[in-house]
Amino acid sequence: MFYAWKWRERETKIPVETSVSRAAAARDALPRITTEKGGKSTDVCHDDTAPRVNFQTIDELHSLQKKRSAPTTPLRDGSASGVSGTSGPTTPVSSETMLQSVSASLASLTRETGPKLIRGDPTSAANVAHVPVTPTSLPTADVSDSGLKFTHILHNLSPAGNNPLNVTVLNQGPNLILIVVTSTGALATLSGAKTGRSPKDKRVVKDETTEAELWWGKGSPNIEMDEQTFLVNRERAVDYLNSLDKVFVNDQYLNWDPENRIKVRIVSARAYHSLFMHNMCIRPTPEELENFGTPDFTIYNAGKFPCNRFTHYMTSSTSVDINLGRREMVILGTQYAGEMKKGLFGVMHYLMPKRKILSLHSGCNMGKDGDVALFFGLSGTGKTTLSTDHNRYLIGDDEHCWSETGVSNIEGGCYAKCIDLAREKEPDIWNAIKFGTVLENVVFDEHTREVDYTDKSVTENTRAAYPMSTFRTRRYRALDHTRRTGYTALVAGTEEGVKEPRATFSACFGAAFIMLHPTKYAAMLAEKMQAQGATGWLVNTGWSGGSYGSGSRIKLAYTRKIIDAIHSGVPSEILEPINAWEDKMAYEDTLLKLAGLFKSNFETFTSHKIGDDGKLTEEILQLVLTSE
Repeated sequence: MFYAWKWRERETKIPVETSVSRAAAARDALPRITTEKGGKSTDVCHDDTAPRVNFQTIDELHSLQKKRSAPTTPLRDGSASGVSGTSGPTTPVSSETMLQSVSASLASLTRETGPKLIRGDPTSAANVAHVPVTPTSLPTADVSDSGLKFTHILHNLSPAGNNPLNVTVLNQGPNLILIVVTSTGALATLSGAKTGRSPKDKRVVKDETTEAELWWGKGSPNIEMDEQTFLVNRERAVDYLNSLDKVFVNDQYLNWDPENRIKVRIVSARAYHSLFMHNMCIRPTPEELENFGTPDFTIYNAGKFPCNRFTHYMTSSTSVDINLGRREMVILGTQYAGEMKKGLFGVMHYLMPKRKILSLHSGCNMGKDGDVALFFGLSGTGKTTLSTDHNRYLIGDDEHCWSETGVSNIEGGCYAKCIDLAREKEPDIWNAIKFGTVLENVVFDEHTREVDYTDKSVTENTRAAYPMSTFRTRRYRALDHTRRTGYTALVAGTEEGVKEPRATFSACFGAAFIMLHPTKYAAMLAEKMQAQGATGWLVNTGWSGGSYGSGSRIKLAYTRKIIDAIHSGVPSEILEPINAWEDKMAYEDTLLKLAGLFKSNFETFTSHKIGDDGKLTEEILQLVLTSE
């Protein structure tokens, strides 16, 4: 949607310390729930889900990523990437309190001990001096085997400098999934069998607090699990991470609003995941990192290791578990990086409304005169593309917060779909794919290492993750007044089995990520729009001139002109979509069918009352019924 206001810079940089509730003991297991393997595509928003990649060996997977061609100039190892040597990271070393904090995060809940930690890469001779003397006393009996060794912590590595994170990525060994430096300097990587999120494998701990607060039941993305099962999966993930010679730790922020930012810690086994989160989250300054302290939320990404399929509530070897009471997330059995990004987005959908801040699944940019636009829509509707406009300042492409004082980006980077990406159509995104960018599941020429963005051999859900520092950006804007709003139409996502655009509904344009009932967010949005005098625009970024197969998708250049017209004021002679259809009867039939779908979808929410008297629910329902 589009929101416009004057803005002023915020100088305050005071972090908010959010208390973290730690459960002392596991609760009794709740009754088992059943999850149908098939599921209904209309139950939740699948957004960036994608079919599994079928391969028997790693070599088969690699063959999908490389296009065969005749070599041009011979390439020597390291020559194309500009990488020489294998020296360890030179990131400034943080204090001993950081190591103690990370060790506490990785502590086993049953043994109450964390690993012995060493800073730096174990393959680097430069870090030998940092290795402490091995204690002479034998470990106690309740320490796991992983406690007999040291774990090397690679903390907040950067892709730049004499010893970039890219070198660490490339030196992880031949047995890991292939990572290649492309012709532009970006890293091309594979996420394995899972090339999209796994919403049917996502679980949320249902306890006394979340049972009353969260949205459960039909249409909800929140599939319950008990805390005991969460702790079993957490133990499995922590044990796996502690068994590694080195793990990657990112301490970063969410939300550019300094008064409402959240401290997050991501512990991962793959360097590519570390670089991905380095790009996607907000990077602390060295001073902020020294005083980072205890995180407000922690992710344990052990996605290279599967969950136990015989564990309570598990329906596959993949499990993405969130415990809001413990402020923790555990990932097992999937290496798709988007699980981390969207998992944290879900957490913000829970935490921010508690502070009367509306969390939004939207892109956002700002004009030279201070007019700000918010773009609501699912994956593929144009949020990233339309918010990335060289004539406007980019605030963010996907996740935002709207507080009483302004709108702020939750993230520090962009995660753009790059299937069919072309320099002519999207020059800003094209130019952002360079050194430090992570390209996920793209296909490239094995000799020139040029990426073919039209190739869907691995998946249609190809992605690029890059920091927002690539663009002219404004991360936080104070609110003065809002002049206009608008939102994009729904376009089918990339879920398995969908071959053409399909009518689909997603509460708040992000049903797969919201935690509370949709009417909570809707009421907050209505209140803020009314307070700011905002108006709304429905912009069709999908098909025109007929349905899929007869019509065609609206050209990006035309959509940009429509949005430019909205920014500058739209004449009263608004174009009627029916005028673009040759078959007027087909248009009327399609319109009536869509109206029926809207009515059926809304029935899911009519039983939920907003406010003490529930009048707002009745008003919204009456509006829907009278609009047919």
